[in-house]
Amino acid sequence: MSDEFLSLNQAITPASPDVITLADDPTPPRHPKLVFWISISVMVVFVLVLGGIKTLQITQAIAKGKAFKMPPDTVTSLIVKETDQVPVLDAVGSLASPQGVMLSADLPGIVTTIDFDSGSAATNGQLLVQLDTRQEEAQLRTAKAKLELARQNLQRAQDLSEKHVIATSAFDEAKSGYDAAVASVDETQATIDRKTIRAPFSGAIGIRQINVGQYLKSGDPIVQLESLDPIYVNFALPQQYLGNLSVGQEVRIQADGLPDKVFMGTINAINSIVDTSTRNIQVQATVRNTGHLLRSGMFAAVQTLLPEKKHVVLIPATSIQYAPYGDSVFVIEQMKGPDGVDYLGVREQSVVLGKTHGDQIEVLKGLKDGDQIATAGIFKLRQGGAVNINNSVQPGNNPEPKPEQS
Repeated sequence: MSDEFLSLNQAITPASPDVITLADDPTPPRHPKLVFWISISVMVVFVLVLGGIKTLQITQAIAKGKAFKMPPDTVTSLIVKETDQVPVLDAVGSLASPQGVMLSADLPGIVTTIDFDSGSAATNGQLLVQLDTRQEEAQLRTAKAKLELARQNLQRAQDLSEKHVIATSAFDEAKSGYDAAVASVDETQATIDRKTIRAPFSGAIGIRQINVGQYLKSGDPIVQLESLDPIYVNFALPQQYLGNLSVGQEVRIQADGLPDKVFMGTINAINSIVDTSTRNIQVQATVRNTGHLLRSGMFAAVQTLLPEKKHVVLIPATSIQYAPYGDSVFVIEQMKGPDGVDYLGVREQSVVLGKTHGDQIEVLKGLKDGDQIATAGIFKLRQGGAVNINNSVQPGNNPEPKPEQS
């Protein structure tokens, strides 16, 4: 079997030297490690080149960021100036007439005459309402007739007494009869007068509450009569201001419903006691009311002008930045940038505020005369930021503004 296999193998294998076998392949053998390190080297070089490019780009961006400057913010400005301010004591008062009364019937009766119009003016002593007095007028005529008889009797008794014809007691009786007749006439006349309602003083008449033919009981209201010029304003101030008050001191009145009108007056009375519950003292001032614009019962804002003056700084309310830790404003001044170039910038300055006067607010501390502050656009400002001033449109800065709609 082995001999046959060997013979077959020799027969298959070629003996010619021109045939190239697998062992004689001229292609050089491959080295896997060398190929690996070449690939790694190419990748490292690529990463280094890419990193260098990115580093250069980042460096350039940082340089541009450092060189970038925010454009200046546009604001309006105001030069701060100290002004003389008259200090005032603010209060809310109520207007009242020096003389005001609801006219009413003294005696019962039927209305026969109404001699006034609602809302008109009345003069002192003017007849307003007449009640039915026909019975009293008849009694008055009787009383006057008795008075005339008593006068004649008294005259005759006086003549006879002078001649010593009658006793003195007879004269005294005639004198007593005459006095009784006079009293009867006066009593009847007083009854008629009590049914004749006249204006007790000059003033403005309200709306009548009666009609002709109406029966009035004693005390029934007829019409309101108010004296309006001058008029009183009653208000209260804390007791600590008592030393600042005096009779004749000026007050300024502004009533609800009359925002464009300011009325001046003077203090005419200061109460002699302090209210123990509120520790306020009541004050009354007299105000001229020529046009009768002020009416009794109206509320009014009262400002009592104090005699001394004080120097204050007033700035627009729009220039203040409110914060829980303190209020501040932005002062505009020349600054020097990091590159040494001068520019117009803002500095945040803390301030202490006082009273409000319309669009303005007092600054007690933090600003001085001549400071320039930003008055509008402050919400976008920051410490050291550059600004551009444009005062073509200014915010409201009126101590007594008069808005069209309040």
